[in-house]
Amino acid sequence: MNALRRLAILLCGSDPRLHRMLQYWAATCVLYVICIGLLMVQVEQGVIHTGAARGLAAFGAGGALVFYVLIRAHSLFRLAPDQLAVFQAAFSLACAVWAYAISGPLRASMLAMTVVIIVFCMFALRPRQTLMLSAAAIAGMGATMWWLQAHDPLRYPPLTEALTFGYLAGALVSTALLSGEMSKLRSRMKRQKGELSDALDTIRVLATVDELTSLINRRHMNEVLEREQRRQAPGTDTCIALIDIDFFKQVNDQYGHATGDAVLRLFSAAARASLRANDVLARWGGEEFLLLLPDASLGDARAVLERMAERVRGMTVPGLDGRRISFSAGLASRRADEPFADAISRADKALYEAKEAGRDRIVLAPAADAMPECRHAAR
Repeated sequence: MNALRRLAILLCGSDPRLHRMLQYWAATCVLYVICIGLLMVQVEQGVIHTGAARGLAAFGAGGALVFYVLIRAHSLFRLAPDQLAVFQAAFSLACAVWAYAISGPLRASMLAMTVVIIVFCMFALRPRQTLMLSAAAIAGMGATMWWLQAHDPLRYPPLTEALTFGYLAGALVSTALLSGEMSKLRSRMKRQKGELSDALDTIRVLATVDELTSLINRRHMNEVLEREQRRQAPGTDTCIALIDIDFFKQVNDQYGHATGDAVLRLFSAAARASLRANDVLARWGGEEFLLLLPDASLGDARAVLERMAERVRGMTVPGLDGRRISFSAGLASRRADEPFADAISRADKALYEAKEAGRDRIVLAPAADAMPECRHAAR
């Protein structure tokens, strides 16, 4: 299995864009094989000269091999995908013109193959390139038809060749014009795909991030807590803190909601600057925030909160007339087997005690299996 995989990488590489180019090449090879098989049938029926058919088959097979090498090593030769597509299309058109010249009474079938080649170009080339190839096909087929009717008018009647040329020219011009419309449609779809991707990214952000503070929201924080509950190993400490901005309602009432929003934004920035690398802060609701401190003892967690408190007290909020902002916090240490909801509940009770005790302080929640006991931090 590994040998086959190595062989596949050797033949097709590992670049997705190269795979796509080789897929187009393989589709072209299938078309070549079908056409060569049909030529051989015509040889057996005596419709085509054997030497001419074998010459065309060798030309097609050799060309296919050359294009495989060019595609596989396109970066070495510095060939862009559209350049390779133009060369392949020109080669295929040459094969179609050659096949028309030697197919005798079945030559009209080669006109359909010519149109198929131009249709292939619609998916790989720009409209201008497709138009130029169509013009080259019309010129090549026109010159071949003129030469055939001039040198063998009995087998190639001039009127028949002229009408056939007219039908072919109309089909190729129409196909080239459709290529332009297809290109516009592809560009529009690509643009819409980009817009849809941007919209999905925005929705994804809105579903997980609080727009005002740029912190994760409550919904996403619950997911973080679930992952942490599965991750935490027995014997490791994790702390939870509930934080509430002091007298925030007064700020909104006295200075307006715009100033209140500024307080929330500045508080979030100051709080994030105080965190450790693995700490997670979320807006829990209104002016309340939830802080997860993984692998932290109560002492470590308290140090983070005290550092945060100093930063918040030092904030300058425009329009607040120098009023100082502070917060109250309830801090709980969670056992590995304790549901986060219980730890948050204990932190919430400690937060309530901090507010009752005068705010601007951190209160430690009692352990899950201990009697309620509060320890107040010095201001």
